[in-house]
Amino acid sequence: MRRQHYSMNERGVTYLMLMFAIVLIGIATTAAAKQWKVIVQRELEADLLAKGIEIQNALAFYSMTFKAGRVMPGEVYPQTLADLTRLPKPFLRKVYLDPMGHGEWEYLLAPTGGIMGVRSKSQAKPFRKHDFPPDVRHFEGRVTYHDWVFQHPNPSSTPIVPQGAAPSPAAPLTPGPSITPGGSAPVAQPAQEPSPMNP
Repeated sequence: MRRQHYSMNERGVTYLMLMFAIVLIGIATTAAAKQWKVIVQRELEADLLAKGIEIQNALAFYSMTFKAGRVMPGEVYPQTLADLTRLPKPFLRKVYLDPMGHGEWEYLLAPTGGIMGVRSKSQAKPFRKHDFPPDVRHFEGRVTYHDWVFQHPNPSSTPIVPQGAAPSPAAPLTPGPSITPGGSAPVAQPAQEPSPMNP
């Protein structure tokens, strides 16, 4: 009887240890899966920034090239991203897909026609909220990847004035001659106070 009782106790302890090991393995697997998901998302986020900035720059170069010599003012945009890859002068290496959405981009269409920007269809929250590259510094504080719009004209190319801060007034300048084609621009001088008249 004692030997049988001892054997039952031994089996009970072994069963408890096995269950405890299974729980530990489950916790470790869950933590590893979460860590892996974070690593993958960070890599996709970096890929989104790199490809989005490349498309944004390609749109700018495309417009700059096709505006040259035009009579009508305004930006010029491609009808598709494939237009940016056309020879003999491709502006984009290849037509990229949305890394976060794993498919087509959502296009920002220009009022005059064509694609002026792209954005991810993903509504996921980015890890990066601050310290963006200069080309996309207007992404500061954006809530989702869908809020990251890579476009031309680029909002980051204009000075960003903090809320509540007024731009400093420029010093008054004296009128000068206009710039002629091929000539050098005149240097504007600050306006001088009129000298007091003698009595």
